[in-house]
Amino acid sequence: MRARPYALRKATNAVALGLTGAAAALTLGILFAILAYIAANGASALNWDFFTKLPAPVGETGGGLANAIVGTLKLLLLASAIGIPVGFLGGVYLAEFGHGRTGFVVRYASDVLNGVPSIVIGIVAYTLIVLPMKQFSSLAGGVALGIIMIPTVVRSTEELLKLVPSNVREAALALGVNEWKTVLFVVIPTALRGVLAGVLLSLARVAGETAPLLFTALSNRYWSHGWLEPTASLPVMVYTYAIAPYDDWHRQAWAGALVLITMVLGVNILARLGVSRRASAS
Repeated sequence: MRARPYALRKATNAVALGLTGAAAALTLGILFAILAYIAANGASALNWDFFTKLPAPVGETGGGLANAIVGTLKLLLLASAIGIPVGFLGGVYLAEFGHGRTGFVVRYASDVLNGVPSIVIGIVAYTLIVLPMKQFSSLAGGVALGIIMIPTVVRSTEELLKLVPSNVREAALALGVNEWKTVLFVVIPTALRGVLAGVLLSLARVAGETAPLLFTALSNRYWSHGWLEPTASLPVMVYTYAIAPYDDWHRQAWAGALVLITMVLGVNILARLGVSRRASAS
């Protein structure tokens, strides 16, 4: 009587395990297929000139995307200066003090902002910064990317701080430490590795954004000086080169996509390693 239900459960478990394994294999297969296809098309255009020279004039071969690589780093730096402090402090508030109605509103607003299309964020930055300044700029692009980063940093910081065991807080409070000092000197250092991993994931999230940059930073075929001029970026240059009618631009678009996806993949790997080390340490 009991052998048949056990055999049925065992068969069901085997089928479920096989389906999940097949889904995981399919996901990995798609990922590696995309990486291999981009690498096959873009590796041939990667050379020293690609990383050190400006784009060649229209119709000419050669040149590089050095200005776009530097522009991307500038935009990410400015986005980090805006998104990380705001998101981190918001996450600390939600994890440690946001238990009432205000916390619910902040959490809900963060989730809504996370679901807003990036092109809408670009239009907002265009209206608030580009139109009053009457020019596209790195500043506007960095602000747009920083706004996109905020909800990701908020939610990752909140969840990782909540993973800190409550007895750690209680031990500090039992020793007479103030609540804010407990958060600042005990809770945050304990979860710092995981918080940094969440920050890296938010950077990877915005590194490939194109739509908001079309409304804010636009592009530039030359070096961009300072923060108040249009600047080139890898996502926009890949888009521009991909729709152009020149074969050499197509090759450089594939190379730019390879560099961009390598950057994103590297940041994701660093973030995952940080999270895994945080989990093993706890």
